[in-house]
Amino acid sequence: MASIYKSEEGRAIVERQYRATLQRWPVPNRQLTIPTREGDTFVIVSGEANAIPVVLFHGSGTNSAVWIRDIAQWAQTFRVYAIDMIGEPGLSAPSRPSLQSDAHASWLDDVWNHFAIARAHVVGMSLGGWLALDYAIRRPDRVASLSLLSPSGIGEQNRLLLVKVGLLKMLGRWGLRRSLRLVAGRTSVPREMADALTTRFQHFRPRMERLPIRTDQELASLTMPVQLIVGGKDTLIRSAETRARMEQCAPNLHLTYLENEGHLLPRQTAAISDFLKTMVA
Repeated sequence: MASIYKSEEGRAIVERQYRATLQRWPVPNRQLTIPTREGDTFVIVSGEANAIPVVLFHGSGTNSAVWIRDIAQWAQTFRVYAIDMIGEPGLSAPSRPSLQSDAHASWLDDVWNHFAIARAHVVGMSLGGWLALDYAIRRPDRVASLSLLSPSGIGEQNRLLLVKVGLLKMLGRWGLRRSLRLVAGRTSVPREMADALTTRFQHFRPRMERLPIRTDQELASLTMPVQLIVGGKDTLIRSAETRARMEQCAPNLHLTYLENEGHLLPRQTAAISDFLKTMVA
């Protein structure tokens, strides 16, 4: 298995940075490493044990630390499982099975089964939105609702931007910061987050596999409530296409179109919390 890091030293730097962040998790939690068919999977569990389950999927090149500003509100009402995606710079296995296969859904079956989750509400951003869609399409009985933030897999990616980002990454930390601003779009990136992402991408090898685009038939099969939040100035994904396809295909869509925002959206903690509460009222 090829390493997802450029060096073992780089892996240690990224993991140390992540573990330091996890120590600041703002609510009581359990940080667990569970066995799955794709290797160890790291999950942060917050909220009351008997509360309704909500599962979180982070985006590409990130880990569950992205939810640190959201978790306090969500854990008041729900049992929240923040999962580090395999093959990403978290604490799960570096496995990267084909995105064209059933492998990611089978991996998530192992996670659902380990925690005895029969059905859960799922929140995913960017690549995590693709993962949420994939699981909901393949395992609809296990997904009660979807909340998708700038999801991949519906509108096409901006391939020219990806080329620009790849070239900028060759220019050291300055290039990495510039590429981050391009991807983020209109939303400014907090300095602490920018520093963490810059350090991470100095050492991490992102996925190169082209993301599969869901068919109209697959999107129409999403009969559960779907919350879609996208920015009109998303430079990474064609958000107008995402919006149009979901409006045409998804039968139970709840759309928020933030016309002046980019791929990295401002915090949607309250909007997602309100949506989830209507699902369980």
